[in-house]
Amino acid sequence: MNKVKSLKPSTRQNLISYTLVIAAFLVIQLLLGQGMLSRSIQGQLVPICCYIVMALSLNLVVGISGELSLGHAGFMSVGAFSGVAAVSLQGSVGSPAVRLVIAIAVGAVLAAAAGFIVGVPALRLQGDYLAIVTLAFGQIIVNILQCVYLGVDGEGLHFNFLDAELHMVDGISIISGPKGTVSVTRIASFTAGFLLILVTLAVVQNLVNSRAGRAIMAARDNRIAAGSVGVNVTKYKLMAFVTAAALAGAAGALYGLNYSSVAPSKFDYNTSILVLVFVVLGGLGNMWGSIIAAAFLTALPETPAMRGLADYRMLVYAVVLILVMLGTNNPAVQDFLNAKFRRRKKRKEGAGK
Repeated sequence: MNKVKSLKPSTRQNLISYTLVIAAFLVIQLLLGQGMLSRSIQGQLVPICCYIVMALSLNLVVGISGELSLGHAGFMSVGAFSGVAAVSLQGSVGSPAVRLVIAIAVGAVLAAAAGFIVGVPALRLQGDYLAIVTLAFGQIIVNILQCVYLGVDGEGLHFNFLDAELHMVDGISIISGPKGTVSVTRIASFTAGFLLILVTLAVVQNLVNSRAGRAIMAARDNRIAAGSVGVNVTKYKLMAFVTAAALAGAAGALYGLNYSSVAPSKFDYNTSILVLVFVVLGGLGNMWGSIIAAAFLTALPETPAMRGLADYRMLVYAVVLILVMLGTNNPAVQDFLNAKFRRRKKRKEGAGK
């Protein structure tokens, strides 16, 4: 216990985060072994992991970097479709685990490339302008994917844009325009999702606690002051943006390989807003809060009490988001929470003495 207390606060917080995630994984595995989870909840385990990774990566942009991105689902779609295509082309790889790792890596790399292409011009903008550019990117990606037709046969890869005729001989269709991915080999697993969460936590927390992370937060707090002391604001914001895009692409690859088919419309504006809701409700910059919010709000619609309100999910989230923003920006609420925190701190100090 004394050794844990002697660690740096950031290291101690990281260890606590890893411990809690591992404990949650072991508890869920125990419940699965005992048959205590319903089929609907079991089917949501991989999507929950994907949305947790999405929330953590978006928190890196919104909470740590201080930039508003409304097109994060676009990077997820790049990872999903490229990951599915990568698996379909791995005929010589027999191990499903190796194929999944390769697909996640391909999805992360291509999403990072998309993040770099979008981020170079967009991150020179601020506030609402950046939000509009990222929103437009998300919609452009969805519309492009709805026009893509991709297949493979003995002669190799066949690609068409706006034309469903691929002229294949005994081939396999991979992407079929508005239908999205078809005939996908489902190789995603809850264990892979858990490992991806741990990797995401390690990447995000190490970046935040590094010299680059301090530069990112300095640029967030005061862009002009950070630039005046030699911080390359655009470079560090682009670093956070591309890292977040890569993690979103990895989550998208895992998500795409969890279903037999995924349509491009799944990654529209509503998905980006949903992930933003996870970040805001969990707390900007609060990684553990993002994990809890993503897991809770993804599983909530599948509960018997909320199943009848599934069509109104986004409406409920919007109302909750408004209430949270009103509450956190209310001076009376802030004074109440600050006073409660000070009282708790005094009690702990008194007990320590």
